[in-house]
Parts: sequence; structure tokens; C-alpha cells
Amino acid sequence: MTASRRITVLATIGLLAMTAVWGSTFVLIKDVVTRMTVADFLAVRFSIAALAMLALFGRPVLRLGHRQIARGLLLGLVYGIGQLLQTWGLSLIAPSVSGFATGMYVVFTPILAMLLLRQRMAGVVWLAVLLSTAGLALLSLNGVSVNFGVWLTLASAALYGLHIVGLGQWSRKGEAFGMSAVQMVAIAVVCLLATAPHGPMLPPDRNAWFGVLYMALVAGAGAMLMQTWAQSHLPATRAAIVMTTEPVFAAVFAVMLGSDVLSWRMLLGGGLILAAMYLVELMPQRVALSAEAVHHEV
Repeated sequence: MTASRRITVLATIGLLAMTAVWGSTFVLIKDVVTRMTVADFLAVRFSIAALAMLALFGRPVLRLGHRQIARGLLLGLVYGIGQLLQTWGLSLIAPSVSGFATGMYVVFTPILAMLLLRQRMAGVVWLAVLLSTAGLALLSLNGVSVNFGVWLTLASAALYGLHIVGLGQWSRKGEAFGMSAVQMVAIAVVCLLATAPHGPMLPPDRNAWFGVLYMALVAGAGAMLMQTWAQSHLPATRAAIVMTTEPVFAAVFAVMLGSDVLSWRMLLGGGLILAAMYLVELMPQRVALSAEAVHHEV
């Protein structure tokens, strides 16, 4: 295995670990937002994450240069607005429908890459997008009516797709620490503005604090750092398809914690998403390895 292929595999594993963390947060978020408003929760969560990242990665931020700092702030602005739209939509629709609509960034990402970057997508990528969308539908939907909450969540998915495309274009190897910190600052500012004029209310008890800290440091700062690093080594559309494993992990945790029962929809939907990931990530590597073996034999 060449060094570049090894890095690609590590980046994919990193994204999978990140989506596993995201999948573990559904129960925590549901519990915390029953005792805090969504805006307060997001503002406290991302403010803690931003302060932690600035404390750890202040020097890498200063080494970025004005252009990369501006890009990081823009990416954070896009992501922060997406977070607010997603959680606003979630308050109006069922969590399962929200999960499907949010996961539609897997469709928006290649479309935006084509429109903004003039990137051409191979047929296998579109097949993977179709498979992952079908898998998301099986995992999430049992009938749905399109209302205002769905439109809000689809808008957030479009912004997440734009963030994935932008991060794939602007993330540079060796700049993950600085770029992720700058993005987190912008996200925190967006969420703090959403709590105006009174400002954010703090978590009301110890359990709420535990949930907020886990979401801030592990699912927030850690996940942003991992995504920024991984996308400096992976194409945007491939990253989006790998990230659609989030509902698979969410279903696994739901079954493990006893809040859901294993069903054929989970198995088939998860299988389709994993098949999509195989098409864009593992199959090209197997083809390359086979070609390399044939070359050595010759």
C-alpha cells in the first residue's frame, strides 16, 4: 500500500469514527433540549468548543494567513446557519424525517461540486448517491408530508453540502488545527447571535452539563478537527457518502441502548449505505491493487 493510499484509508476511517460519534449523540441531544432551548444549547456548546480550540490551537490559527482565516470564517458561517436551520426544522417534524432530510447533503454535494467547481462525476458516484439516498429513506421514513420543517431541514442539508464542498476545496494539508478552530469561532458567533437579546442560558443541571460538554468537545471540536483533516485528503463527494453512515451508527446505538428494535428496514437501509461507501471508497482501491499486482507480474 502506497503512502497516499494509506492516508486515504486513514481519512476514511477518521470520517467513520466522526460519524459514529455523531450517531451516539441523538439520545443526549433529545434529553438536553427538553431542558434548554435549542439556541441556548447550540450557543453554549459551540462557545465551549471554540474556546477550547483557540486555547489549544491559537498558534496554528495565526499561521494560517488572512485568506485562509477568511475562508475558515465563511465555512463556519455556512455551517452555523445550517445548524440553526436544522434544529429549527427538527422542532417542527419527527426526528426520523429530520434525519433523512439532513442526510440529503449526499445529493446536494455532487450537484454543488458540479455547479461551483465544474467537477465531473463518474457514473459510479451517482450510483452511490442513489444507493445512499435509498438507504437513508429506508432507515428514516415511514411516510412523510413535506411541510415548513422539512423545507428548513432541506435548506440546512444544502448548506452542509456547500460546507463539504468548500472544505474540500480550501482545506490544506497541515492546516487542520487552525482551520477547524477558525470555523468553530464563526459557528459560535452565529449561535450566540441567535440567543439575542438576552444571551445564552447555561445548562440547568449536572446531566445537562455532561451532555453539552460531550457535544462541545467530542462531537463538536473533535469532529470538526477530524472532518477538516480528512477532507484535505478526500474528494468532497466521497466524504459526503462516507458521512451518510451517521444514521447507521444512530440506529446501532438506538438498538444497543434499548430505545429501538432491530428491523429489516435498519438492515436493508444500512446495507445500502455501506454498499454506496464501498463503491466510492473501497472498490477503486481494490481495482488499483489488482492493476498493481498485474503490473508486478508482467
